[in-house]
Amino acid sequence: MELIQNFLQQSITFFAIMDPIGVSAIALSLLSTNITKSQISTIAKKSTFTILIAFTVVLITGDLVLKLFGIGEDSLKVMGGIILLLMAISMVSGSGETKKDDETKNDEELAVIPIGIPIAFGTGLFTTIVIFKHQAETFLDVLSIISAFCVNALLFYVILKNSIYIKKYLGLTGQNIITKLMGLIVGAIAVQFIISGVVHLGKSYL
Repeated sequence: MELIQNFLQQSITFFAIMDPIGVSAIALSLLSTNITKSQISTIAKKSTFTILIAFTVVLITGDLVLKLFGIGEDSLKVMGGIILLLMAISMVSGSGETKKDDETKNDEELAVIPIGIPIAFGTGLFTTIVIFKHQAETFLDVLSIISAFCVNALLFYVILKNSIYIKKYLGLTGQNIITKLMGLIVGAIAVQFIISGVVHLGKSYL
């Protein structure tokens, strides 16, 4: 039961931070206006593959980074929470939107950078994955994190692949509303991380 709870919490957290619907809107603003369905499908595949590789690297090396710099989990929670909080404020205020500034750049070149990294997979996901991994006590806990991210990677692929249709049905206003709602969730998660980290750090120093 606890494993299922953790899986659901991790899935919702990853979805809120990744915000695939918001990312699809940003991606369309970066890509050519006359992009075809097959081209957007190829970009979706490349971007999804990019975030899966990034996830694997962070999951494997996250603990090593903490040990290398002598960073404790609680310190990472506070700093990660602040990063997520800034991200949440940006999502809610709408100031994090990216505009197209290079019309001549090949669309498929944008699939890895910036769509895959850092738009879909940024510092917020990095710190969250490291925190979740550090909290994992058994192999099943790690498997839960992997499963939760893979589910979100699949959702990311499906949404980005169909972003043209999503924009058509939801419109820019609809996509912005969903991003703002995701921002509220990310903000709540950020506050939990910060409070938990501060409380534990306070206990260790008192």
